[in-house]
Amino acid sequence: MVFRDSLKQPKMKVEGVEHESPVMAGLQSHVSLQLPLPSNQNLRISPDDWHLLAYLLLVHKTNTKGVGQDLLDKEVHALTFGYMGLNGKKPIIVVRSGENHGGQSSDNSLLPGLNDDMALDILAWSSRSNYPNLACLNRKFRSLIGSGYLYKLRRQLGIIEHWVYLACNMMPWEAFDPMRQKWIRLPRIPCDDCFTCADKESLAVGSELLVFGRELSGFAIWMYSLVTHNWSKCPLMNLPRCLFGSSSLGEIAIVAGGSDKNGNVLQSAELYNSEVGTWQTLPNMNFPRKLCSGFFMDGKFYVIGGMSSHTDCLTCGEEYNIETRSWRRIKNMYPGRDAGTFHPAMCSPPLVAVVNNQLYSADQATNEVKKYDKVNNSWSVVKRLPVRADSSYGWGLAFKACGNSLLVIGAGGHGGHDDGVIVLHSWDPEEGNRDGQEWNVLAVKARAGAFVYNCAVMGC
Repeated sequence: MVFRDSLKQPKMKVEGVEHESPVMAGLQSHVSLQLPLPSNQNLRISPDDWHLLAYLLLVHKTNTKGVGQDLLDKEVHALTFGYMGLNGKKPIIVVRSGENHGGQSSDNSLLPGLNDDMALDILAWSSRSNYPNLACLNRKFRSLIGSGYLYKLRRQLGIIEHWVYLACNMMPWEAFDPMRQKWIRLPRIPCDDCFTCADKESLAVGSELLVFGRELSGFAIWMYSLVTHNWSKCPLMNLPRCLFGSSSLGEIAIVAGGSDKNGNVLQSAELYNSEVGTWQTLPNMNFPRKLCSGFFMDGKFYVIGGMSSHTDCLTCGEEYNIETRSWRRIKNMYPGRDAGTFHPAMCSPPLVAVVNNQLYSADQATNEVKKYDKVNNSWSVVKRLPVRADSSYGWGLAFKACGNSLLVIGAGGHGGHDDGVIVLHSWDPEEGNRDGQEWNVLAVKARAGAFVYNCAVMGC
């Protein structure tokens, strides 16, 4: 893209790697943008703003018949694009020949004047919170958004936005967009009363949110699709279970251990592929365990903690190698707690999170964040938790990884049940504790209840 003002081509940061944007390079040969800027105006344009150019192209070059102009204007002015708001003027898009296009479509492509491959790259780089609005523009966009292709393309390009999905005792499922500081309420799960009231577990994989629980007929899994924005039944595991350890990596997830419908502690594990919606049985672990936790680190799946029976705790961890389909036992990976603190059966599964392939845990007894040393197989204290984890034996608190940060979600105040307020705290371990670095308050959710039932972070 050629700008009449001399602006440097931006660089995009994808998963920690800076590179020149292929979208911008391709656009240079197709269109130029006339900007009504004062000569002394110094603009700083974020990478996200560059890719939201799709909106501007749509407004100026797509036939808006049947779409309320007020809606389009509202969406365009809501963008953080650096040019907007200057004397109330909008950029003028012109083709290379200089011909001015004022809202007339010249072809049947997604973004007239651009080939569809380039248009798809632009849309993939746009924030996914914009996709519902894009689907309202016309049938072609509605079909594109509804196909889910943009999410697959985002994975190929390494574009990830992390959203937090949360369910509390006074709040049904809601999604939180940290970048836009926006809460989005999800539709209610069309389940029976048994599932609504029963304990549940959750897992985000690909562009799906899975919620595990029990209905009157037995175990059930409800799936929320980011593509359809609706709930539907997900196929059951080959051996349905609860109280398992789980984690996801891209479009796959692994569930390990747990208890079956008769209360037997399981040794089996299964892999879920969200692309095809199927479960695959994996080799058994070395030990049965329930109330355990799972996570991916360095491309391998781990499960730690838990109990092998109703009374016996496990201090060992297990590592699953996806390529060799084998488990390896790791002794004393998660040391047992002080027996005098509280009975292990009352305690939540280990609160663990992995940031940049580094494992952290939130200690339910000491209210401390600990860091795992892979080489020495040991833990060290790095920080105090912003809320108390010991008040409910670790239950009602979420400890998650969200991009490069650790996320702690709990009742408002320092562990106090503060009028149903839930606070989202974040901390970037790369910043360390220099200058007394404290937890950042990412968001506050009122009237949510003081107990976090389920929490999952979806990156797509």
